[in-house]
Amino acid sequence: MSDTAGSLTPEQRLELHEAKERARSFLGAAKVAGFNGWTLGFFAVMSILFGLLSPINLLVGLGLAVVARNEFLGRSRLRRLDASGLELLWQNQLGLVAIITAYCLWNMYRAVAHPNPQMTQLTDLLGAGSGELIQSLTLIVYVAVMVATVIFQGLNARYYFVRVARLREYLRTTPPWVLDVQRLSEV
Repeated sequence: MSDTAGSLTPEQRLELHEAKERARSFLGAAKVAGFNGWTLGFFAVMSILFGLLSPINLLVGLGLAVVARNEFLGRSRLRRLDASGLELLWQNQLGLVAIITAYCLWNMYRAVAHPNPQMTQLTDLLGAGSGELIQSLTLIVYVAVMVATVIFQGLNARYYFVRVARLREYLRTTPPWVLDVQRLSEV
């Protein structure tokens, strides 16, 4: 880029600088997607490892791996100034909500329909009525996880979604030569 910058007029350099500043309104999402991708990738690996003992954890791990891959894919597209990257990112967050919600609902069902035998032993030790308390606390925890997921991932989806319009406006109003230079350097 230094060769290109040396051959640009002062006006072109200013235009390139101003475009880079305007691009900040949506390019921060690439950093968020990178962080999300690595974090989800870590949890995917952990879930898959524990999935060796539990098929549900294996399914969750595979789902998280797909979501992590999509975060990196969306990030890559965004850095090339492709609006489909942000589209993928906000939809990916909704997919993550679906995975976590399904996991929580499954575990809530299991807590009620098929209580863990170890919990039965614990309730025997704690006395009568403690089984219902443990079951209620289990359900409360899973409901809290679902609510927190909907709020947090919903806000994350909105964060990406809002930037789609900003990127499209940027692409519409930025000179093609500036976009070409930015795509070559991945902004």
